[in-house]
Amino acid sequence: MLEILIHGAVSSAIYAMLAVGFTLIFGVARVLNLAHGSFYALGAYGTFVLTTHLKMPLLPAALLAVAFVAAFGVVVERVFVRPMRRSQLGVLMITLAVALVIEQALFLTFGSEYRNVPAFVDEKFTLGHVDVGGQRLLALGVGIVAIGALWLFIQYTRLGSAILAISQDPVAAGYMGIPSDRIFSIVMALSAALAALAGILAGPFLTVQPTMWLLPIVKAFAIVVVGGLGSIPGSILAALMLGYAETIVGYLISTSWTEIVSVAATLLMLVVRPAGFFGRRAAF
Repeated sequence: MLEILIHGAVSSAIYAMLAVGFTLIFGVARVLNLAHGSFYALGAYGTFVLTTHLKMPLLPAALLAVAFVAAFGVVVERVFVRPMRRSQLGVLMITLAVALVIEQALFLTFGSEYRNVPAFVDEKFTLGHVDVGGQRLLALGVGIVAIGALWLFIQYTRLGSAILAISQDPVAAGYMGIPSDRIFSIVMALSAALAALAGILAGPFLTVQPTMWLLPIVKAFAIVVVGGLGSIPGSILAALMLGYAETIVGYLISTSWTEIVSVAATLLMLVVRPAGFFGRRAAF
């Protein structure tokens, strides 16, 4: 039971970082970004390149990778998403195209082999009678801190107030002089940075290869459907539910069945409650 609690919490923290960024950009800009999983992959690959090829220390490499992915997210928003924002289908298609281009670029650059992203903590720790990798515990702690910091930023800063205003009523916010395009770029940067951070933290104990973007976007989409599109508290709750559900299925049945959980949860929620648990238009 303790092992399920610990590993479920780690999975939930990774899923929450992915889903919070995904639902944040929807809650503010009203777009579904299918390139979100690519930010996760770029965070892991960026850290790999900086540490393995450029021989940078791990912490500066991770911070630089997060900054690079955040900047890339701004480029994606300004160059690809912004011209298509009035068309939901257009945004879906262009962000999917971005994701596929990034996947092929990673294939051409690194090949299809798995890559090893270095861990911040190599030691194992014993909690009760359970041995847990230090990197997993670090991912749990950093995930909690990152999401908490984002909430404090949104709630207690002027820029966060502007993000809230845009999420609640973009027209009224525009009349108040809030630059919506700038806010959209900032939110995309925050979303991309969270996804990159998740990739960097999960990379040492999960698979790092060019197609790694697909599973995170499936998980993120399932979580925001269950929690409610645009609701960050809903995404956090749904991430906890999905993380623990997959862990329980993995331990009691088989790990090969865990991927069905997110798909089943999405289908069930769309049938029973299409708006999700906390579905609403605002980001918070």
